[in-house]
Amino acid sequence: MLLAAPRGYCAGVDRAVVAVEKALEHYGAPVYVRKEIVHNKHVVATLSERGAVFVDDTDEVPEGARVVFSAHGVSPAVREAATARRLETIDATCPLVTKVHREAVRFARDDFDILLIGHTGHEEVEGTAGEAPEHIQVVNSPDDVDQVTVRDPDKVVWISQTTLSVDETMETVRRLREKFPTLQDPPSDDICYATQNRQVAVKKLAPDADLVIVVGSANSSNSVRLVEVALEAGARASHRIDRAAEIDPAWLDGVTTVGVTSGASVPEILVQDVLAYLAARGYGDVEEVRTATEDLMFSLPRELRADLEGVETAGRPERGGRRSLGVQPS
Repeated sequence: MLLAAPRGYCAGVDRAVVAVEKALEHYGAPVYVRKEIVHNKHVVATLSERGAVFVDDTDEVPEGARVVFSAHGVSPAVREAATARRLETIDATCPLVTKVHREAVRFARDDFDILLIGHTGHEEVEGTAGEAPEHIQVVNSPDDVDQVTVRDPDKVVWISQTTLSVDETMETVRRLREKFPTLQDPPSDDICYATQNRQVAVKKLAPDADLVIVVGSANSSNSVRLVEVALEAGARASHRIDRAAEIDPAWLDGVTTVGVTSGASVPEILVQDVLAYLAARGYGDVEEVRTATEDLMFSLPRELRADLEGVETAGRPERGGRRSLGVQPS
């Protein structure tokens, strides 16, 4: 087996999951969460068992109750709706998503047309677009570029969803720049470090793998992209699974080398289950393929930190630390 590193939880996911755990410990159940806190079935199910209640929108939260905003971020309209219902909010938006929101606000203030590269309907895209809906249009793929129109071709900027394929995003940018030669770039990369690192690791192991297994849920954009990246980088086959039980034994026919990785919202315990499954079928020789070492950590949301000040947290670090839901460092 070739085991990708980095893989699994990123700093933003770790922060969001620990925020819900700490909220449950401190305030008690129920704690409401708007949308899935992160896009992973196991994480959502585990937190639900502990008393988290996941809702589609704030109007499902009882007035005056506490609600956590997911790592994907929300639009100003969602915040206003929460205020109208007198909800106590904990904002678990990934700081890297917040950075993109601020870019959108700044460029809209300067009256740019903003081309948001991302997937229509994804929660992160909805939140970012909601910051300046009159200035933002979503570009889903390179093929969408022909349909893009702007008011002033000399005043256009692109930003992106944080969990996209780096290669496809840059191809979209290339085509946009052909159409709008003075297209401006965001001040820094919008695709997050973790998304890029996981794609780079998969690119390195894929040429040597007969099969690449990606652990991650179907609604996890970065997990789905890892399957595509593996195939584009030379893997003979690649499949996404939520858990080891979903592996089809037929996938292993004629396979001598299996690559394994996981999306940025996947706890390590699920990867270890896959490794155990494969080891029991003869793939016991594990070689780690490491392309980067990650040590970034984000502080808990400020609303939660304020309430936890001076409270004993049973020895667990408030800044996360990958202890939640069975996670171990990769």
